[in-house]
Amino acid sequence: MAVAIAACTSVVTVVEAVPAAAAEPSYFAAQRVGERPPMGWNSWNRFGCDINEDLIRGAADALVSSGMKDAGYQYVNIDDCWAEQNRTAEGKLEPSHERFPHGIKTLADYVHGLGLKLGIYTSAGTLTCQKTMPGALDHEEADAQSFADWGVDYLKYDNCNNQGRPAIERYTKMGDAIKKTGRPMIYALCEWGENKPWTWGRDAGAQLWRTTGDISDNWGSMTFILDQQVGLEKFAGPGGWNDPDMLEVGNGGMTDAEYRSHFALWALLNAPLLAGNDLPAMSPATKAILENKDVIALDQDWAGAQGHKLRDDGDTEVWAKPMSDGSAAVVLFNRGPASTTISTTAAELGLEGHTFLVRDLWTGTETETAGTLRDAVASHDSSVFRVWPSTHPSAAPMTTLALPAPDYAPADRPLTTTLQVTNDGSTPITQLRATVATPVGWQLDGPATFAVPAVPPGKSWQQQITFTPVAPSGDRVRLAAKADYVTAWGKRALGAEGTSPLVSRPPSGTTALSKAPWLSSDNGWGPAERGTSNGEAQPGDGHRITIAGVGYDDGIGAHAPSSVRVYVGGSCTSVGALVGMDDENSGGSVGFRILGDGKELAATGVMHPGDKAQALSAQLTGIQVLELSVNDAGDGNTNDHADWANATITC
Repeated sequence: MAVAIAACTSVVTVVEAVPAAAAEPSYFAAQRVGERPPMGWNSWNRFGCDINEDLIRGAADALVSSGMKDAGYQYVNIDDCWAEQNRTAEGKLEPSHERFPHGIKTLADYVHGLGLKLGIYTSAGTLTCQKTMPGALDHEEADAQSFADWGVDYLKYDNCNNQGRPAIERYTKMGDAIKKTGRPMIYALCEWGENKPWTWGRDAGAQLWRTTGDISDNWGSMTFILDQQVGLEKFAGPGGWNDPDMLEVGNGGMTDAEYRSHFALWALLNAPLLAGNDLPAMSPATKAILENKDVIALDQDWAGAQGHKLRDDGDTEVWAKPMSDGSAAVVLFNRGPASTTISTTAAELGLEGHTFLVRDLWTGTETETAGTLRDAVASHDSSVFRVWPSTHPSAAPMTTLALPAPDYAPADRPLTTTLQVTNDGSTPITQLRATVATPVGWQLDGPATFAVPAVPPGKSWQQQITFTPVAPSGDRVRLAAKADYVTAWGKRALGAEGTSPLVSRPPSGTTALSKAPWLSSDNGWGPAERGTSNGEAQPGDGHRITIAGVGYDDGIGAHAPSSVRVYVGGSCTSVGALVGMDDENSGGSVGFRILGDGKELAATGVMHPGDKAQALSAQLTGIQVLELSVNDAGDGNTNDHADWANATITC
């Protein structure tokens, strides 16, 4: 996967004040439960069933000491596996004697003493999803009353082991039971979006309703869930929110750039912001993402207008959200494999005027634009801006430095890119001095520094840059550039840097794709596995590949939606595999595709569990990048374990 160049705007913050936010309606002074998307922490994504009262107390302590409480996080939520396997003789739930020996009420009192709130979990079935404790089906009133008596403030209500009974009936019954207790409590439906809960969740008494299956800590899962939020914005608003599942930020399965995108888009969607990482051990980068108050403000805006996809240009997308003070928020989202420049306009965001004040919500920098919003966005990263119409914005012009790093850099070919500086403001920049660095093992063809007298408003300066390989080494090629210039508000500086994977052509002969270098790999649940089935969410937890009872000693184990890309450099002639759904799961349906340089070369129809393995092959003559793709066949990706058995290329 290429991690390419990102550019930032000026590092000097201007002094003009952002327009004041519109006054909130008086009823928000005593905010009702769920009036805004809840913020907090949940134990599941990082710890699963490995929980106890000390861990929950520690998470609550860390929520305070880390600054997350001050940033708005208030719920400390216990997920599955907290109770004894059986109910008491009176039919009550009982906390685990071993892991929660002091009980839930004592824990709730501790959490409340920190100024926080406690959440808990059960399922609208006979057992919870891990089958470690009873579900609440036919025990709704007793369990809701237990939660209320213990001081619980939030209930996540899952959908496992539901006996096939109607969802609306099951979830409404718990909603009524919560209401009957008289205790204010967030009620979060975790129905997985199977029966369109956004159309009936409020009537069932809920403030949140899950729109999809579970998230996994990887790029493929996050983007798959994001895509399913399109069109749901009309169902959300104060007191009732679409829930695309909890945050994975900081759990290690994605890059910091991917986590920035995850967090920014969830905030724009007015999603519940429920962190799921190890709070005491979180890195400075994770802390900076989760505690970014400017991004959080998008999620918590009192008007509650959910953001939506404004434009989809393939690998690049523009997402926008109207704000209560008349401004607009925008996310420039790059889901492609290489850095690229993405732009939109104030008019496209629904704003009127001739000049606009722009705040970069990652850096806090403020600039001015005559209408265009632009940034050089790294692969899988996002730029996030908030934009206000302003008659006299006292800020330096919005300026972008771009030096796009390619998707990949062949070790035997020149690398050519374009250095570009664009001025989108209403005043000129002058005395521009731009410099590029030469990567180790490469030679720059031409000068490294360029002097430009001025870049007028609405104009760009650019220069083609070529590096020739001399003795390239390592896994990646690092590109970097910097620019200094002068504005009416003083001197400014920009920087841009990033990397591309260094690739070589495969050796002659036949190579197993499980052993070949992968240019990138995205997977819907856990990582794609080399030589085994997909298994579960953790790396290396797959099994021997088995399709319709036949075992295979090699291949790639995937889970829809999945993509494995391999550089073949025009030197290979064919690719082949035996494909099918792995026997480790009995549900789902998938489709397999082979692509070359983005074009479909071969595909199967829809395949189901138990179908015999199907031979799938394609000619690769002239192809630079091979892609093995698995889709969900249009019915969601639950249980979509897919195998590329004995996948090989011939070169």
